[in-house]
Amino acid sequence: MEPLVKISVLMAVYNPDMTCLLQGARSILDQTFPHFEFLIYDDGSSPCYLPQIKKLEQLDSRIHCFFGKENRGLAYALNQCLYRAKGTYVARMDWDDRSCPRRFEKQLSFLDTHPQYQWVGSNAKLIDERGVWGKLTMPPCPKAKDFLAHSPYIHPSVMFRKAFLIQNGGYRESPRFSLCEDYELFMRLHQNGGQGYNLPEPLLLYFENPSSYRRRTFRRGIRETKLRFFGFRALHILNPLTLCYLTKPLLVSALPRPVYQWIRRRQKGVTHRRK
Repeated sequence: MEPLVKISVLMAVYNPDMTCLLQGARSILDQTFPHFEFLIYDDGSSPCYLPQIKKLEQLDSRIHCFFGKENRGLAYALNQCLYRAKGTYVARMDWDDRSCPRRFEKQLSFLDTHPQYQWVGSNAKLIDERGVWGKLTMPPCPKAKDFLAHSPYIHPSVMFRKAFLIQNGGYRESPRFSLCEDYELFMRLHQNGGQGYNLPEPLLLYFENPSSYRRRTFRRGIRETKLRFFGFRALHILNPLTLCYLTKPLLVSALPRPVYQWIRRRQKGVTHRRK
C-alpha cells in the first residue's frame, strides 16, 4: 500500500541551470518528512533540456515531471502542478533555491496545530555561487500595511492549505501580473480573509545574484505599480501617506543595476560571508 501523500511540492522550470536544479531537487528529497509528491512542470524549455529534466524522475519515485509545448509563464506552470496535486498541503519551491531539511516537518506541524492560518512561510538566507551573503527577514504575522514596501512572504518558502488556494482561484495567469504573481496572490488571499504566518527560522536558501536584477525592467515596474494601486485600494491602505509606495517599482527599475545591487547588499548583507 502506497503511503498517503500529505504534501505536494510545486516547481516550475524553464531552461534551468541543471546543477542548481539538481541541488534544489535533492534538498526536497532530503526532507525529514517523507510523505510528499514532487511535481515539476517544464514550461516550454528548449528541447536540449527535456531529457535532463526527465531524468529527475529516476532519482526518486515521488518525482513526477510534466512538459508544456510552449512557454506560458510561471502562473500557468504552477497551476498545472496545483490542479494535479494530491496532497492536503502544497509547498512552493523554485529550482535555483534550496530547502533546509526540516522545512516540511516544521511547516506541517505549524499548520496542523494552527487552524487559523491558511499558509506558512519562513525567513531565508540569501545565497549566490559563493555561498551565503545575506538574509531575508519577514514579519511573523503580516497585516495589510506590510504589503506597502514589498510582499511580506517569500513565495518559494511557503506551504499552503491546498483547498484554500484552489477556492481562491490559484494563480492568476494574466500577462498583467507577469513577474508579480506572488505579490498579486498574497494580496488577493488577504483581501479574501486569509492569513499567513512566517516562521522566524530561515528554512530556505534563496538564490540571488547580479543576474537576478535583470528582471527589474521598466515594463515590470509599470505592471507592479498598477498592481499596487488596485491591491492597496482593496486592502484599504491607499491614502496620501502611502502614495509614495506606488512609485517604488518605477524608481527601482530606473536605477543602474550596479547601484541597485549595492543597495540590496547593504540592506540584506551579513557581516561574515562563507568562503
